[in-house]
This record gives sequence, C-alpha cells and structure tokens, in this order.
Amino acid sequence: MASAASRPRTTGPGSERRPLPWPVRLLAVLCAFTFMVAFAVVLARLTLQPSPASEALTHSNLQPGSSLRAYLDQPELRDAVKQIGGNIVLGIPFGVLVPVVAPRTRGILRVLLLTAFVMLLVEFAQGALVTGRAFDIDDVILNTTGALIGYLLLGRRLSRAVHARKARPGRAGKESSAGKA
Repeated sequence: MASAASRPRTTGPGSERRPLPWPVRLLAVLCAFTFMVAFAVVLARLTLQPSPASEALTHSNLQPGSSLRAYLDQPELRDAVKQIGGNIVLGIPFGVLVPVVAPRTRGILRVLLLTAFVMLLVEFAQGALVTGRAFDIDDVILNTTGALIGYLLLGRRLSRAVHARKARPGRAGKESSAGKA
C-alpha cells in the first residue's frame, strides 16, 4: 500500500492539486513574508541611499533603452554587467515571493504589473527625493524582467504548491463539452 507522501498530488485529468496542510502553508507564507520584508529593506538600502558624489553625473531617463545603450557603450564590460545584471537580479525576488505572499497576484500579468508599479514608485522616489539618484525607466524594465524570470523559474511553482486552487464546479463539464464542439 502506497503512503500519502508517495502518491501523486493529482488524481486524474482535469482535477486540481490538493492544498498542502494548513500548518505547512502558514509556515511557507510566513517565511515568504519574512523574505519579502528583508528584500524591501535591501531594496531601500540599495536604491534610496543618497549619493552626493554622483549628483553632477545623474540625469533622468524617460526613453527606454537609452541607459542600456550607455551601459553597453562603456569600455568596461564588467560595469555594464554590474548595472544590467544587478537590476535584473533586484527584480527576481518579486517574481518569486509576491505570488506566495499574495495569492491573488498569482499570474504572470499580475506579477509583472505589480512589479512595474512598485519599481516605478521606487524610481520616482529616487528621482524626487534622493540626492545623487535619478529616475531611469530602463531600471524599471530590467527589474520587471527579473521578476518575470523569478516567476517563471520558481514563483509560479511555489505559489501553486502553497496555494493550490480548488476545482471550480462545472468547469470540467465545460472543458469536455468544449472539446466535443
């Protein structure tokens, strides 16, 4: 006789996964929330710290791709990788954690819109309030790209494991009748 742990989580085509036991789900959400708070602190420290030495060098960028071209035109490839890669990596935790912490945001479009909105707020704050920092639309694009990567690699799976959706009544019938038409 197979144990519950060795049985598959689905019972057949069209059926949904059974949710994890509530204590495990609660622990997963609490851990994700803790990591999200830690991420917010790191994000604030990285992006909202004044940089008076850079004040003369900063300029806002509202044209997508402009900063990316400037990064890639630098003589040091390491600087371009640091700027572009750093902004992508900064968005990855959003794509992983947001669907676990807030299951209503699950879905690629919702995660991308929420990430873009939050990163726009961060960039506006940088440009308006922080010395030596400026608004850069390319940072928003790169951060959102990172969130997409995080969601596709891990966030979607984690969210599905923690917040399994229950089968909707009548949905299986609609799918089978749609297949007959």
